[in-house]
Amino acid sequence: MNKNFETNPLIERLPPHLKQFIKPQNYNDYTPINQAVWRFVMRKNISYLGKVAHESYLKGLDLTGISIDKIPSMYGMNRILKEIGWAAVAVDGFIPPNAFMEFQAYKVLVIASDIRQLENIEYTPAPDIIHEAAGHAPIIANPDYAEYLRRFGEIGAKAILSSHDNDMYEAVRRLSILKEAKDSKQEDIDKAEAEVNRLQNKKVPLSEMAQIRNLHWWTVEYGLIGNTDKPRLYGAGLLSSIGESKWCLSDEVKKIPYSIKAAETEFDITKPQPQLFVTPDFSYLMQVLDEFSNTMALRKGGWRGLNKLIDSKKIGTIELNTGLQISGVFTRMIRDEDNNVVFFKTEGPTALANREKELIGHGTETHPNGFSSPIGKLKGINLAIEDMGPRDLKAYNFYDNKRIAFEYESGITVEGLNITGIRNLQGKLILIQFEDCTVKYKDEVLFSPKDGTFDLAVGSSIVSAYAGSADYRSFENLYHVSENTTVKPETDETKRQLEKLYQSVRDLRNNDTISEDNIKSIFSLLKSNHKPDWLLSLELLELSDKFDFSSLKTELLGYLEQQKNEQPNIAHLVADGIEIINEN
Repeated sequence: MNKNFETNPLIERLPPHLKQFIKPQNYNDYTPINQAVWRFVMRKNISYLGKVAHESYLKGLDLTGISIDKIPSMYGMNRILKEIGWAAVAVDGFIPPNAFMEFQAYKVLVIASDIRQLENIEYTPAPDIIHEAAGHAPIIANPDYAEYLRRFGEIGAKAILSSHDNDMYEAVRRLSILKEAKDSKQEDIDKAEAEVNRLQNKKVPLSEMAQIRNLHWWTVEYGLIGNTDKPRLYGAGLLSSIGESKWCLSDEVKKIPYSIKAAETEFDITKPQPQLFVTPDFSYLMQVLDEFSNTMALRKGGWRGLNKLIDSKKIGTIELNTGLQISGVFTRMIRDEDNNVVFFKTEGPTALANREKELIGHGTETHPNGFSSPIGKLKGINLAIEDMGPRDLKAYNFYDNKRIAFEYESGITVEGLNITGIRNLQGKLILIQFEDCTVKYKDEVLFSPKDGTFDLAVGSSIVSAYAGSADYRSFENLYHVSENTTVKPETDETKRQLEKLYQSVRDLRNNDTISEDNIKSIFSLLKSNHKPDWLLSLELLELSDKFDFSSLKTELLGYLEQQKNEQPNIAHLVADGIEIINEN
């Protein structure tokens, strides 16, 4: 495994369907400008966030080994994160929501290794290493919050998506890639943005994943903590955005006490948030999460849970009251007059399990074309099949290698040669195998002898339904890797020369003694060949201030004032940079 992420045993435990998203960080690909962007954002954030962020933030920066002066490496972060029981991996931008949540459940931070371009220094819609490493990582040093994040991932990974969620994920991923790629055509960005807006404005019921995503957004990404009059920041989106970290505390943003209502409150990633939610403390986050979990199909099961899986068109799992778990793409159910599920069906590879462990001989190789079964109570018999002991089975004619015919209360009939049964650890039947079997409902044949061996799922009700597989080893490709990949910015000779100047300044900063001529030489080249650039001028000003080159400092301040006048959109950034230099 790549050395960028081999140093933490938590990563070795990840299942293959998550490891497929891990990418090498390629630390040497970071340019001197990338490093300068990181340093500027971090210096500005530390200066400001020390006053407004939750107290865990600055402590967490030290604990997680995140430096102000250079982009962190996965290798270094993992060496330190394992001390607090976490790990970090690099990925390519957005990954599927369930996969993202499952990484969290394994206590692994997902870090998009790309970094925003200088033009997007205040905010980028694409996940980047500033957002992930400087936003998420420090707060997990707080034990209460770290457990909330893990538990959130554990529950969120089971949340069922809708087909609309799948479309939205791909649209947002494409838009974020285009916006961050410097050479993107405006017409392509406009088209992608229009598609995101179309999907956002589409009136569809919120799926479980949409609701859990809302909770994630209003806590993990944009959460405030304390009281509504004077809250502090803990959400990674706020901690990593030098623009929104100030905006969020203004009176223009409504502060609302956090509650389960946040699950119904949607957001627009392209605009500043008109309201934010304030939790009194990290423990309360867990209380709301548990309250929401009680509404999920994971805990409620039933026909509504199965219906969500059918709508998702993705691999999901139902668990019967006997503990039998069926994982696959569900396509059909039959309900009785009381809305109880009496029959279900999957299509394509399907696996059966008990206690998250695949039943031997009942993986996708055995059920490559789907699985179906009636469930419920037998007609005229007060005892459920799963509750029958050996004497009961004999009394009701359930003999191995004997033909049997029986009917469910729903009217579904089963007739065939009883071969054998499989029991769980408690001794209850969970599966009965038949040959030469016919299953009928009214005039419809649900299963016929030509379909092969029939495996009857034993159970009377669905107690749980959730996204993903009961045993992750049952499916090789549990999550789809998007075909939209991050576009690396192209460079030219002018950009390469500018990079060299940035590197020269980095080298000078590491020297105890430098000459004024060194800075003047770089400044001269900057003015002549790279006039729009403002960040390098600030770095030169910092060095001039440090070594007390007063005349050069005055000249640089004048040049930066000119930059502010010519580029009003960066005037506040220049002003903030000068303020940071003066503070230090």
